[in-house]
Amino acid sequence: MNIRFWGTRGSLPASMTARQIREKISRAIRASRSWNLANDGWIETFIDRELPFALRGGYGGNTSCVEIGGGEGYVLCDAGTGIRDFGNDFMRSGKGGSPAVFHLFLSHLHWDHIQGFPFFTPAFLPNQEIHIYGGHAEIEQAFDTQQSAPFFPVPFRALGAKIVFHTLNPEQPYAIAGFSVLMFRQKHPGGSYGYSFIRDGKKIVYSTDMEHGVEVGEEDYPFIDLFRDADLLIFDAQYPLADAIGTKETWGHSSNLLGVELAVRAGVKRLCLFHNEPTSGDEALDRFLAETRDYLKIHDPSSPLRIELAYDGLEIVL
Repeated sequence: MNIRFWGTRGSLPASMTARQIREKISRAIRASRSWNLANDGWIETFIDRELPFALRGGYGGNTSCVEIGGGEGYVLCDAGTGIRDFGNDFMRSGKGGSPAVFHLFLSHLHWDHIQGFPFFTPAFLPNQEIHIYGGHAEIEQAFDTQQSAPFFPVPFRALGAKIVFHTLNPEQPYAIAGFSVLMFRQKHPGGSYGYSFIRDGKKIVYSTDMEHGVEVGEEDYPFIDLFRDADLLIFDAQYPLADAIGTKETWGHSSNLLGVELAVRAGVKRLCLFHNEPTSGDEALDRFLAETRDYLKIHDPSSPLRIELAYDGLEIVL
């Protein structure tokens, strides 16, 4: 299975300013002073060896959208602004002229998880088929409302694609797009849902917009079984622990440290922190990832768990 992250920010998109870009360039040039950069090869080597990710790249600014490949058609989790880039990539590939089927699984209906859909180019094409899944009864209404006047110039009913809505039952397995799919309830204002996708012995869990608290220490905490033996756990870690149990408690998001503890207990192989705080710059997110990895060394030094922090464009192959 191939996983590609098209949008990884939480709450709202986060763009870079000209000043931030200039600072990155300035720091990179200063770091290059002792290097011979006479040819392209040495330039690439310098970038890879000497520059931290916050300088040589960045975590991106799109809101939630994750593609899970390896099944039938196209499988996507959430329709934040990242779905626009996915749609544009689909069109650039030349596939827009041929019929395709898209399967879109929604965690919930907050705007940052559906706001990209009006800019999803395949939705405008009559030869495309889009299936939208979730646990909320109001999904179709929400999609219709965000494209109604005065919010958007093109009504939802004017889209050319065939769009079908499906309300799933939590804890009931489904066979969809070549995967065994299980949707489960999560704690979040207005309610949200996570998903597990299983195919050919591989398991991916998409669990964003879920608030875990002190109850994670309970022996029968249900998310342990839901995450059990996942090859990849995509986990809402918008806040550091101090915020999650302090000023931002009840806001509906979790922390990096609880993500580590749950992943270790559940035997997860790879943990990907997700729904990145929009006010955090690239350097702050670099530190956030480093602190999370350090915590794993303290919490369970022998754990083989791999930890990453999602960024727009990250690709993971299982």
